[in-house]
Amino acid sequence: MIDIQLTGLVKEFEVGKRILDGFSLQIDQGERVGLLGRNGAGKTTIFRMMTGQVDPDEGTVSIAPGKRLGLISQIPVYPEGYTVRDVLDTAFAPLHAMEAELAELAAKMADGDDPGVLARYDKLTAAFEAGGGYDAETRLNKVCNGLGIGDGMRSRPFDALSGGEKTRINLARLILEDTDILLLDEPTNHLDLNATEWLESYLERFKGTVLAISHDRWFLDKVVKRVAEIQDGRAELYSGNYSFYVEEKERRYQERLKQYEKEQAKIAQLEAAAEQMRMWAFKGNDKQYRRAINMERRIERMRTTDKPTKEKKLATRFGEREFHGDEALVVTELKKSFGERTLFDHINLEVAGGERIALLGDNGTGKSTFIRLIMGEEAPDSGSIYLGPSIRIGYLPQIIHFDRPDRNLVDTMLYAQNCSTQEARDRLAAFKFRGEDVFKQVSALSGGEQSRLRLCMLMDSRINLLILDEPTNHLDIDSREWIEEAVEEYGGNLLFVSHDRYFIEKFATRVWMLENGQITDFHGTYGEFRAFRERQEQLKNAKTAPEPEKPKEDKPRRPGGTKELEKQVRAAERAVEKAEVRLDELAQEAEEAASDYLKLQDVYAERERLEDELAHLYGEWERLAAELEDARGS
Repeated sequence: MIDIQLTGLVKEFEVGKRILDGFSLQIDQGERVGLLGRNGAGKTTIFRMMTGQVDPDEGTVSIAPGKRLGLISQIPVYPEGYTVRDVLDTAFAPLHAMEAELAELAAKMADGDDPGVLARYDKLTAAFEAGGGYDAETRLNKVCNGLGIGDGMRSRPFDALSGGEKTRINLARLILEDTDILLLDEPTNHLDLNATEWLESYLERFKGTVLAISHDRWFLDKVVKRVAEIQDGRAELYSGNYSFYVEEKERRYQERLKQYEKEQAKIAQLEAAAEQMRMWAFKGNDKQYRRAINMERRIERMRTTDKPTKEKKLATRFGEREFHGDEALVVTELKKSFGERTLFDHINLEVAGGERIALLGDNGTGKSTFIRLIMGEEAPDSGSIYLGPSIRIGYLPQIIHFDRPDRNLVDTMLYAQNCSTQEARDRLAAFKFRGEDVFKQVSALSGGEQSRLRLCMLMDSRINLLILDEPTNHLDIDSREWIEEAVEEYGGNLLFVSHDRYFIEKFATRVWMLENGQITDFHGTYGEFRAFRERQEQLKNAKTAPEPEKPKEDKPRRPGGTKELEKQVRAAERAVEKAEVRLDELAQEAEEAASDYLKLQDVYAERERLEDELAHLYGEWERLAAELEDARGS
């Protein structure tokens, strides 16, 4: 069954500049489709056409009859004074209406036995139960917990929330409504890692149809099964997730390039032949002249394939300052509070040269505050931060600020950098600020464009500690890849806050997880950190999981009683902990041996052996723990 049918959509907002030029897309029930394209390609316009906010100049939009459609970026206006809880409760409006009618019917039944009233009551009760009326509060709590909407936030006025918080509440409301078709416009932009992973898990179970605009490549890989990219106003389709799309797009490009080069070689050959025939025709050979004319017409018919193009790679890189010394950064007994709330305390960290560190944690845990402390923009309550004497910081903040937003881009570069007008324009062009764009005022730029401009200015600085606070948050995929190219070539220290798991996985060689006022310092990649946390969670669950009771008469008595068992359980726990510590050490050794292939092979072999041994140790520990529990119960 078809849920969404978009046929021949055409839209232009400026005369002669078509955003959509015959865009067509069919989405079947239950499909997960990612809608990709550069900023300004028309993605949000398509969503607005589907919700009736914008009419196409040509073409049709069809949504399956009876299907409920919800758009994440569209935040309804609620009555003044509505709290977050009131907004969430609007998802249950049909249930509340049924509940009110059931109360009226119950009052009528108390006055007499009207068969019609009884029949209506029975029918409505069944509908109320089928609609989840008795589980509404449980569902609401599950969704709110998953998206980090605590009790305190639920009592706040909706109008007092930030744009990101409103988006999160709206996402929760749509989930609670059991919408049939979800249109997700950058759903992960205002979610932390835990909430994003919860959303991915929810979408895996969601029975409806999903069409998602997202620059979160990890999210696209996890959620979508098909990609539609807007290219020159039309849809280019790919039957797979984001990783498949990247590979297939490159394959198609190479195939088109090969076809173009083959055609050009054939054209060159025919042009040479036609030129030869014209030379013969000058000697009075009319037949050769006619053949030359026919061949030139054939050549013109062959000139149908445009040369395929690719987005140019970043044409510049970070300037680097040489690092001298043993320590780039030392944090000692650091504490920071706001009022009665302590963000973190007793933080001790040490950073050597060349490390790449991801600072992670839920929203509100204090990541940006920690960065500001390093930058000297905030003062700690106690403790200290030491920067090596040769350290020079380059900083890209989450919220970009310019001292003179009334200046145009060229003047901004000239005043901030020691360069000529031509150099300023060349650097701006490398970041896709071309033509008349360079004469725009900075205040007229979008958030993503301001991030791009600040990054352009930062590229010329000679630095050896690069600090990025949510560097990819407002950028499209192309812009994210530009940053990644620059960071990849940068050899100094890197400290970054990000929710972009693709970026984290690519660059982090060390993870600082800020939670519960402390920082877990893990030496290894993000993937290794996730595996470490999963092992911790498994061990925690194994310790707390109740074992099923067994008949006492069937339980064999173990020699030595519970004391012997307790010793064996403690020994098993120590063995598990020792193996986990060694795994962490191997992760560090693998990083240090990155350029030594033979040593790296030995490290990988030991890590594989140790992982198998750890799985066996987990099993042995769980068996002994179960026997100890049984012995204590006998």
